[in-house]
Amino acid sequence: HEQLVESGGGLVQPGGSLRLSCTVSGFTSDFHVISWFRQAPGKEREGVTCTSRSDGTTYYADSVKGRFTISSDNDKNTVYLEMNSLKPEDTAVYYCAIMVHFGCSWVLEYDLWGQGTQVTVSA
Repeated sequence: HEQLVESGGGLVQPGGSLRLSCTVSGFTSDFHVISWFRQAPGKEREGVTCTSRSDGTTYYADSVKGRFTISSDNDKNTVYLEMNSLKPEDTAVYYCAIMVHFGCSWVLEYDLWGQGTQVTVSA
């Protein structure tokens, strides 16, 4: 059973930190890209990070550069999104997704999505 499972969301005060996890299981094809997206209420989904597994390069949206960091534990098939200096505008449902296609992109069709985890930044 192919699935991505996100966890780690919650309520945090502005300036605080959270770490999201995305665990890949049951995906029988090699995937070459793993990304985080987010969708705030009333807004379109936007790409947050994109990691190319072939060379380990991660791209960050301008809005999160310097505050968000990607890391991974290959033994656990898990990718982590460390979010620091959180702002109210980071409030959204965060999704991870994987793609078989080579090369990072937030506009191509992804092959598998997680169910999402809510992040709320509020005082």
